[in-house]
Amino acid sequence: MPVTAWSYLLFLLPSLAASAPSFSSVNPRTWRSRQASNTQTKRWSNDSYPTSSQLCAAPGAQAMNAPYPNVWSGLTGEETASVTAWLFSQPQFNLTVTAEAGDWDNSLLMIELMEPNKTDVLNYLENSGPLPSRYAHVIINHRASEEPVYQDLLVGPLPLQHDTVTSEPLTYPYTRKTEGKVRNLDADDETWQAWKANVSSTILDITLDLWNGSYLGLDNDTLVVFGIDPLWQDDGITRWDQFWNSQESVQESLTLLPLGLYFTTNATGRDASKWTLDGWLYNSIFYETTEAFRAAYYSPGFVKNGANVDGSWAYSDQEGEIPALDTNFPPISIAPSGSRYFTDPDQNYVKWMDFEFYTSFSRDTGLSLHDIKYKGDRIIYELSLQEALAHYAGNDPVQSGTAYLDTYYGFGPFAFELIKGYDCPAYATYMNSSFYNGETTRTHIDSICLFETEADYPIQRHSTSEYASATKNIYFTIRTVATVGNYDYMFSYEFYMDGSINIVVRASGYIQSAYFAKNEDYGYQIHDFLSGSMHDHVLNFKIDFDILGTSNTMTTAANVAATEVYPWSKGKARNTMKLQRGTIENEDQAKINWASNGATAFTVVNTDAKNIYGESRGYRIHPSSPTIHLTVENSSNLEKAANWAKNDLYVTRQKDTEPKSSHPYQSQDVFNPPIDFDAFFDGESLVQEDIVVWANVGMHHVPHTGDLPNTVFTTAHSSLVLSPLNYLLGSPTRETVNMVKLLYGGDEGTTVETFGQGTAECAVPSVQGLMPDLTQYVGDQVIRKFPYDPNHPYFETESI
Repeated sequence: MPVTAWSYLLFLLPSLAASAPSFSSVNPRTWRSRQASNTQTKRWSNDSYPTSSQLCAAPGAQAMNAPYPNVWSGLTGEETASVTAWLFSQPQFNLTVTAEAGDWDNSLLMIELMEPNKTDVLNYLENSGPLPSRYAHVIINHRASEEPVYQDLLVGPLPLQHDTVTSEPLTYPYTRKTEGKVRNLDADDETWQAWKANVSSTILDITLDLWNGSYLGLDNDTLVVFGIDPLWQDDGITRWDQFWNSQESVQESLTLLPLGLYFTTNATGRDASKWTLDGWLYNSIFYETTEAFRAAYYSPGFVKNGANVDGSWAYSDQEGEIPALDTNFPPISIAPSGSRYFTDPDQNYVKWMDFEFYTSFSRDTGLSLHDIKYKGDRIIYELSLQEALAHYAGNDPVQSGTAYLDTYYGFGPFAFELIKGYDCPAYATYMNSSFYNGETTRTHIDSICLFETEADYPIQRHSTSEYASATKNIYFTIRTVATVGNYDYMFSYEFYMDGSINIVVRASGYIQSAYFAKNEDYGYQIHDFLSGSMHDHVLNFKIDFDILGTSNTMTTAANVAATEVYPWSKGKARNTMKLQRGTIENEDQAKINWASNGATAFTVVNTDAKNIYGESRGYRIHPSSPTIHLTVENSSNLEKAANWAKNDLYVTRQKDTEPKSSHPYQSQDVFNPPIDFDAFFDGESLVQEDIVVWANVGMHHVPHTGDLPNTVFTTAHSSLVLSPLNYLLGSPTRETVNMVKLLYGGDEGTTVETFGQGTAECAVPSVQGLMPDLTQYVGDQVIRKFPYDPNHPYFETESI
């Protein structure tokens, strides 16, 4: 219900306002008799609103107890502390406290719950088996070696008992069996920082002449140097780096300030004395040595390009002529009767209408949903982000060489406090998230929100010459936002009254731009010397369907052109279309792209669970806005590290040994990554098996002037909807009382049927009171990708 700042309105509310319903209560679904005395349309003048002394309900979820303990819930503080203490007591790990660790020390990067195997969880839930044992997933950064590695360990069971603690390399979830180890290409970060500052110092005269700037590794540097991710790995370890102008304010405009000068380094091995500077690139001319570059620079006719300079054009603060009436306070949403959903915050359990689920939170991928039930039956065992790729292209080696795999940086640590009233409605319920960092557990307060809202269109309507009817489109959202480097990713899971689930990803924040010189084939010129560097965002989600059990099949139904002769067509062929049904029989057929013209529907069904008409009950998966897979074929940057990005959909047999499609350190060994997703596909049958769908959303992004200063959520978004198909015998939207039927005319006017939707009154004494106090926002300070220090990735304010 919209409210304006000048109005002190009284609202007609559902009878829920009188008392919160219990978990087992059922709202009456009765037809109200058509009596003019209580259904006739009534109109209120501006000075004749009904009055009430009852204030509108305070926000906050209804309380309830979860049906069972959350087996996916993160480690408690006590569990994390015990694992940390045990690891430091083990001499073989040779650990140094993170804050004191240097390039040649071992440190703890992560401790979090190792999610239990699905087979163990289902045995507990469905067969009265034991509660699955809890283990810690540990990542140690082994740098005290000539060959530094990240190592995954499994430690437990929890709670730790001194005589029963085990620790072993974590290998079973990965296709590469190397004692849970993957090489660490960032171990020598301190040495690298000194190296690139020294390289820059050798051309100080040039940087001063070009930009009146310097990069010497000092606090008063006016330039920044950073480059590709992942590093090139096909001929030793090759780096390409670029000079960028420094931002001049707290606004993170750095990625809009490329300067167009690049250098390349062979940084193979840990002995920096063996590293070599292998050349310079400027204005698309490559110089093999610093001497060659300097000689050319000071020769007659050398072309000096202009600089991208920070300024208000790169800031997101208000600027320009204010539109008419824009200073009037805009409409806002409220939930005057309070929430209509339940939570158990101790178990991270949520229930809204006929949906219920558990949540978990991890360093790599942030928010995940588990055991999603609809009308009491599980439809999805796990719904979770797996990886997010941003693959760039350009005529320079930095844009051409960049393909971020963002779980390397992690979504969890960058899911900051949400801005109430902006990221989510002010009346939403907010939850915290936690993650391990430097021998502590850090908490981001109010970083997940839950809210029910009304769409700006009804979920169904119809008009005739006799009546008009419509049903409100009320839906429920759980949302989080992660600012990973320059991009802000908003993740929303939306639940609808028709049984659908919408997976929505939106992207905002600053683009990573390119220097415009000779970059016309890769982007538009969007500022003085700036190109909007083209890139693909591809985000992979795991959807482990369990439609009425774990025996499921992926079916297809394609609209195909056809020419048919019918018994009634008198021998004449008619051009028409038919429904062509099929089945994804095995994993050899299970790498799928959306059909041209959206002609093929893909549905996960249980062929052993048919409705009364003989149709298999299931859930269809299809785009609700444009989705993409990676444009680049056989990426030179990624090699085997992102094989999940090559198609729109994949279907595999569920295995406890294949819980993830990606690993946070895929970028460290792209030719032999910890998880080669292609290895999942070995021809196994997918007919009435426990199957998993791996689905991609994303967007082709060619930034334009409208992306300055920030990309907007309205266009940079992608989504998939999971919707029941032959699952129910009719539309469940008929069950809600949030509908109206207007029967026209009659001597007593239009008759209004409201189907049991009660009316109650409450007062909003002050609209300002509905707005959150944003002076209490905590916020965070972080070191992000630009430049990124892998040994100290998370920096929070003292209050976090």
